[in-house]
Amino acid sequence: MDSTGSSPSEGTGISPKSRLRLSIGRRPADLAKLLVAGGLLTLSVLLVLVPANPVEVAIYQQLGRIPAISDPVWVVLVWLGSWAGIAGVTAVAMYFGWIRVALLCAGSGALTWGLAQIMHQVLPARAVPAPIFEPPGGFPFPSSEVAIVTVLAVVAAPYLGGPARRVGWGLTVLVGVAVVHLGLQLPLDTVGGALLGWGVGMLCHLVWGAPGRKVSEKVIFGELELAGLKPVSIVALRHRLLVPREFAVGTGDGRTLRVKVVRRMSRRAGPWYKIKRLLTLLDVQDEPRLSTPHHEVEHEAYVTLLAERAGVRTPQVVLACDVKHAPALLVVGQVRGRRLSEMRGDDIDDELLAAIWAQLAALAGARIAHHDLRAKNILVDDENRPWLLSFTFSHAGADEARCAQDLAEAMLSLATVAGTERTVSTAIRALPAEQLAAALRNLVPLALPRRIRNQAPHGRFLLPELREALADGLGLPIPGFRSPVRPITVIGLLLIAAAVYLLLPELSSMGAVLTAVQHANWVWLGVAVATGFLAILASSVSVQGSSRVPLPFWQTLLVQVAAAFTGRTTPSGAGFFGINVVYMERLGLRRRVAVGVTLLNQAGTGAVAFVVAVFGVFAVGLSGTFTNLSIPTGWPVVVAAVAVLVVAAVVGASPFGRRRIAAPSVEVGRELLETLRHPVRALQLFGGALGYLVVSGLGLAASLAALHPDFSWVAVTVVFVIGNTLGHLVPSPGGLGAVEAVLLAGLGAIGVPATAAITAVLISRLLTYWLPVLPGILVFRYLQHRGVI
Repeated sequence: MDSTGSSPSEGTGISPKSRLRLSIGRRPADLAKLLVAGGLLTLSVLLVLVPANPVEVAIYQQLGRIPAISDPVWVVLVWLGSWAGIAGVTAVAMYFGWIRVALLCAGSGALTWGLAQIMHQVLPARAVPAPIFEPPGGFPFPSSEVAIVTVLAVVAAPYLGGPARRVGWGLTVLVGVAVVHLGLQLPLDTVGGALLGWGVGMLCHLVWGAPGRKVSEKVIFGELELAGLKPVSIVALRHRLLVPREFAVGTGDGRTLRVKVVRRMSRRAGPWYKIKRLLTLLDVQDEPRLSTPHHEVEHEAYVTLLAERAGVRTPQVVLACDVKHAPALLVVGQVRGRRLSEMRGDDIDDELLAAIWAQLAALAGARIAHHDLRAKNILVDDENRPWLLSFTFSHAGADEARCAQDLAEAMLSLATVAGTERTVSTAIRALPAEQLAAALRNLVPLALPRRIRNQAPHGRFLLPELREALADGLGLPIPGFRSPVRPITVIGLLLIAAAVYLLLPELSSMGAVLTAVQHANWVWLGVAVATGFLAILASSVSVQGSSRVPLPFWQTLLVQVAAAFTGRTTPSGAGFFGINVVYMERLGLRRRVAVGVTLLNQAGTGAVAFVVAVFGVFAVGLSGTFTNLSIPTGWPVVVAAVAVLVVAAVVGASPFGRRRIAAPSVEVGRELLETLRHPVRALQLFGGALGYLVVSGLGLAASLAALHPDFSWVAVTVVFVIGNTLGHLVPSPGGLGAVEAVLLAGLGAIGVPATAAITAVLISRLLTYWLPVLPGILVFRYLQHRGVI
């Protein structure tokens, strides 16, 4: 196998110019970049219509202080952004025979200059403070010099490679500094010039194409031929957006090869995958950092070779290389067969399952964690033997924890095609109990990546069923709850909190807010702290009323204290849901029942909040407390009503809406009605929910009483119920930011002064909502140690 960084055809075969020509094409990313550039340029134009802000003026003044001895250098840089620069780049390209590059640079440069001149005539000169010396005619927007240098760099970079791209953007920055230092432009004008040049460059790529956008079969065919593989045919296989392309290649010696072409935007561990991982905070899978397509290809080839050496059946690696003017290639031998995901359950016998477990045991024995053991990555050949595919996310030298996680992924994947019972029974017969016990601890949602869990989109209870079946087969208890709080979650929470607690006081005055805190009544603040913990007690009573099976009072109370940590620090309160489900599973309730109890509790709390909000608003409104409330009328109300009706119709008409929204809502509604037939349970469920909301609202009122005694306690409580309910619809940890905003609007509507409202909201949220998180951490660790969760 060749896994070097260069192509085997370096200097031979298809000429570099031919390779470059064959790779010219278009890609959706260019259109996306053009739209981004256009949007940002439009925003910049809007900013030009207002006077220059102090930050921009300060940057202008600082750059103007660069020693004058360097002015000749800056003048030369400005020339690069003129017709002289366009002519120079065009002449150099013509000299080296790059006719296409020369024509594109000349055309795009002229178009950019023309667009800049039109914008200079259309847009008015910017207003600047008196100390700044303004050139005759004012500061034009955008900077034509920066725009020209940017478009030349964007257009030429794909033809010249990565270094040229970095040099081009470096020159763009230097030219921007030059025009500001020489007093020709303001900083925002240079930003607008860069956006204009970038947009024209992307437009040029869309219209005329650019290298590296197209995968050429001729280049791949020639590369394999020069590697000595004797290809005779090449056929493109089914292609999906944002995933590597694959080709089937027939050779002269009768073999069939599978070629995977890994481009920058379509690699499996590429930018799109990283964006999804960034947004999916609860996906705790730790995977290799594959920086480039060539790195991804080399990594997969390397681990595949290690697995093959350990006796794992996997397609033979034939070639791995980085091709000049073409994407990186991974060539493996093709094995005829069917993917396990394409087979029916009846076709998967116990012998095949035993063979799969043997392959996984060999993989774990070599300390290799596959980390993508979906059913589609297991191939069954014509002799009913399993082969493992796609080692992109694999780890060599994996520890026992990684191998246990790998086994858990494989068990869930096999259960989706072979059923839970057969998967568990064959695994118990084939693998040691110690390995299965370790895998059992990883059969929880937070330990499995989303791509593994999504294999059973219509079987939401498949994972708990598998966990329960394996625990019963091994004679072990259900695994405990794993904290969903990750370092990135904590960092994000702190950043959002810093923004909220620093920006909200600016709506009034930071000094006034700090003064109000210093003069607050500490007795009322102590009452606010007490309401935070009393609300947890009421929540515990509500949870007990949600279950038909009696729950231990003190254990349930401690779990709700721990839920203050897990629920308030995770998006949409996922940790509250998870810890209660696991707690009830440990008490002997099946997963379906535990999930139903938790959903019923949330539905009951929501129903009580709705009733309190509706009746509270009418009651407070009749008393004349809403002095600053403005209710929209006319078209906004009509549009909102139509939008609600359209959404309801879409939900009711679509299979997804009926299955995932309407049906569960009807089921929960029936459970609520059933609860009303049991007075004690109804009192616990609805009384506890009402107590939680009212006591929490009194916490806000107590915080406000410490600062501003003249207000209606009932009105503040109603404002809290509405604000807390609406704010938690935003999927941020604890509704951070959204709850504060709604509460401030509500307090303003009942006439509370801005400074008192801001201070009371921030203090209340800190003392009644976030302070209980600290003891919640300690109780969470205690319950884990005692095996309660």
